[in-house]
Amino acid sequence: MRIELGVAGAALRPWERGDAPSLARHANNRSVWINLGDRFPHPYTRADADRWIEAATAQDPTLHFAIVVDGEAAGGVGLELLQDISKRSAVVGFWLGEAHWGRGITTAALKAVTEYAFASFDLCRLHAYVFEHNPASARVLEKAGYVSEARLRRAATKDGKTFDLLVYAMVR
Repeated sequence: MRIELGVAGAALRPWERGDAPSLARHANNRSVWINLGDRFPHPYTRADADRWIEAATAQDPTLHFAIVVDGEAAGGVGLELLQDISKRSAVVGFWLGEAHWGRGITTAALKAVTEYAFASFDLCRLHAYVFEHNPASARVLEKAGYVSEARLRRAATKDGKTFDLLVYAMVR
């Protein structure tokens, strides 16, 4: 499966084993890491990339996709399907290498994975968490049709600082 994103040179597809070098290069960036959860390592090594790709390619159905720009994996977007009473909900997450910021690629990727999620799974809700100091990601969510639902006060700690999390959601 490959989805052209309508932005020159950008597409969405499942991760492939050959993506490890470009994944490690784009992910090993403090400006990317500072806006993501701690399970995204920093520094980001080739071994981290190999582990991620091994896990992502083992998924069935596919939940995590590479954002491909000019032929190389430069970011990712994916879903975490929730369980129990939240079984019809999923958390969506995304990142893109800094060299490609500001071109509309992440918004297009988020729109595509949102459509995929609602078409492929029995979901009625997708939501995302954004650090309060990351207005660019909040704007990506808004442009993709997500609505601001909440501010979770002092809900996250990253790099020794505690701050608010913003919750954005799309409901079908």
